Amino acid sequence: MGTALITGASAGLGLEFAWQLATAKHDVVLVARDTERLERLASQLRAAAGIHAEVLTADLTDRADLERVAARLRDESRPVGLLVNNAGIGLHQPFVGGDFEREEKAFDLMVRSVMVLSHAAAEAMVERGRGAILNVASVAALLASGTYSAHKAWVRTFTEGLAVELRGTGVTATVLCPGFVHTEFHDRAGIDKNVLPEIAWLNADDVVAAALADVRRGVVISTPSLRYRLAAGVARLLPRSAIRAFGSYRRATPEREAWTSAGSSPSGDDR
Repeated sequence: MGTALITGASAGLGLEFAWQLATAKHDVVLVARDTERLERLASQLRAAAGIHAEVLTADLTDRADLERVAARLRDESRPVGLLVNNAGIGLHQPFVGGDFEREEKAFDLMVRSVMVLSHAAAEAMVERGRGAILNVASVAALLASGTYSAHKAWVRTFTEGLAVELRGTGVTATVLCPGFVHTEFHDRAGIDKNVLPEIAWLNADDVVAAALADVRRGVVISTPSLRYRLAAGVARLLPRSAIRAFGSYRRATPEREAWTSAGSSPSGDDR
């Protein structure tokens, strides 16, 4: 069934992508910083699904590590048929007065690594005439929620442009734009998920299943669940002044930090 490379594979949506792809009999390359967690996951996938699971420990904010992952994507002796750019991080800080080094790392992780790995994968896939790239963004791409929204807006627009360029090559590009997703990220960060009603939350297995189904169909923008497709439609129709006003309201409310944190990184604090 081919090989999928997943970044941020040890937690959050990346973990769910690994399980669903493995149970569909895809071999997997698991990329994240935590070797112990990756090795444990790889062992579980091999035992449960009978597939080949490769561990590639890397910090995608480190350019040498990033290049090693890009080189794996270019390796024609071990072709990768699906790239899942999933790794993400929530900063939970204002841009002005925040830790700027953390801002740079978030940019490198959620923008630069997506560009570098997409380029490596696309060139190899186009040469073979088949393949798919799935980049994880967020409905926050349509909002004005600090640099996280900016990063995800870039991922969304970049992926749309890539999809246009790849048309007719046999290679597709899909951007996943989920809303709030139940993952271990929030528990690990000590975030109170009760600040949002249950209807606002999606289950990771449903999000991943919808995303993979959209990849198979060649859908460019994948927004799981009807409620978030409607919310995204409203956000696109509203004037940007209203979007900015909503952002200002969130910053002025006592629940702002919990709200922002709860939705800031569905993919988890993993690289």
